[in-house]
Amino acid sequence: MNRFLEHTGAKYPIVQAPMGWIARSQLASAVCNAGGLGIIETSSGETENCMAEIAKMSDLTDAPFGVNLPIMFLKDPAILDHICGSGVKFVTTSAGSPAKFIGPLKEAGITVYHAVPTVDAAMKCVEAGIDGLVVEGAEGGGFKNPEEVSTLVLLQAIRRQSDIPMVAAGGIADGKGMAAAFALGAEAVQMGTRFVSSAESPVHHNYKQAILDAKETGTYVLNKKATPCIRALKTERTAKIYEDGLMPPDTFKGILDVYFGGDMEAAVGLAGQSSGLIDEVKTAKQIIDETVEEFFTITERMSALNASKSF
Repeated sequence: MNRFLEHTGAKYPIVQAPMGWIARSQLASAVCNAGGLGIIETSSGETENCMAEIAKMSDLTDAPFGVNLPIMFLKDPAILDHICGSGVKFVTTSAGSPAKFIGPLKEAGITVYHAVPTVDAAMKCVEAGIDGLVVEGAEGGGFKNPEEVSTLVLLQAIRRQSDIPMVAAGGIADGKGMAAAFALGAEAVQMGTRFVSSAESPVHHNYKQAILDAKETGTYVLNKKATPCIRALKTERTAKIYEDGLMPPDTFKGILDVYFGGDMEAAVGLAGQSSGLIDEVKTAKQIIDETVEEFFTITERMSALNASKSF
C-alpha cells in the first residue's frame, strides 16, 4: 500500500501546504472533503486562533487532516500540547530540527513528517526517527533554502540514500507534476500555490489573479544572503528588494493587507514557480479530481510504453 495513505488515511496522496493565515479550516476542510489532506497552519503565531481552527475541522469534515508545526517560529509551547491532546493523527514539522518534537508527538500516537530542502537535512531527520519527509524543491513559494535544489534533483538524491516515504513539494500543480514526482520515488505531492488560488482559499481576488497572471518567471528568490530566504511574486516592491539584495525589517508587516486586503504592494505575496502553470480559479474538488485523472492517464501511457518496450 502507498505508505503516505496508510499513515494519513486520506483518499488521495495530495496535500495542501500549510500557508500562514491561509491554511485554516475553510480551505483545509475543502481539500479533505475532496479526498486530499488539508493541513492547518500554526506559522502565523496566533495560537488561540489556530487551536480554534483545529477544533472547527471536526464540524466541517469527517476526513482526516493534519497540522503543521514550524519549529523556528513556535513561540508558545501550548500549541504542541494542544495538538498532542487534540486527536490529530498527522503532523508536519518544518523550519528547524524536529528532534525534540518527535518524542512527544509520537507518544501521542501522531505520525510525523518533516520538510527538508537538502539531502543532509533529510538524513538527520531519518536518524532522528521521523516517519516521512516533505521534500521541498526550490521551485516552491514561501520560505526557501538559499542554496537552491530543484524538486527533480532532490527527490532522486534523497531516494538514493533512504527508502523513507516522501511527499514531493515545489513546482507541482497538476497530474503531470504528480506523475513525475512518483516516477522519482515520491508517494504523495504537496501543492501550495495551486490551492492558494482555489475557490475556497480565503485570500483576496487580487492575490489569486496575480498568481493566474504570473509566468513561470513571475517570482523572485529574495534575501539569499540573510534569513529568511523566500520566493515571492514579482511586484514593484519585490523588484526593489531583489535589486537591493536584502529584505527590510518591515517586509512582512503588511502581509495581511496582501492576503486579505488585496494590496499587492503592501508586503510580499508568497508563491511558487507553478504560478506559471495556473490560469484559472478552480474549486479544491476540481483541482484534486483533475490531478488524479491526469495522473492515471499519464501512468497508463507509461505502462503501455513499458509493455511495448518502445518509446
